[in-house]
Amino acid sequence: MKIPQDLKYTRDHEWVKIEGNLVKVGITDFAQHELGDIVFVELPELEEEFSEGDAFAVLESVKAAADVYAPLAGVVVEINEELEDDPSLVNSDPYGNGWLAVFELAEDEEISGLMDAAEYQQFAAEEE
Repeated sequence: MKIPQDLKYTRDHEWVKIEGNLVKVGITDFAQHELGDIVFVELPELEEEFSEGDAFAVLESVKAAADVYAPLAGVVVEINEELEDDPSLVNSDPYGNGWLAVFELAEDEEISGLMDAAEYQQFAAEEE
């Protein structure tokens, strides 16, 4: 299971790449493996606003459908349109081309609730 050191993680198996007040969000290698082959991705609308913990996307696999939750409060400023034509990118490259959306953080948003790679690795091991 791949867990890049430069990202932050949630208990719902999302990864977060923080770049100033923008955060890129996707699901972890663990999550894509648990879901199986992704066949459809429903992404949010641009300029849609979410609170931390709100479902912002849906991933459908051959096994199940799963919500993806906003790791932080913010507004969607970019979505990965490549996933509409090739949802399998979430499986083949979850930390790269399989990203889901970019959020602009709310001004007062705290990022303290996210796990670093070591914490997430321990958490994911307990989930297996």
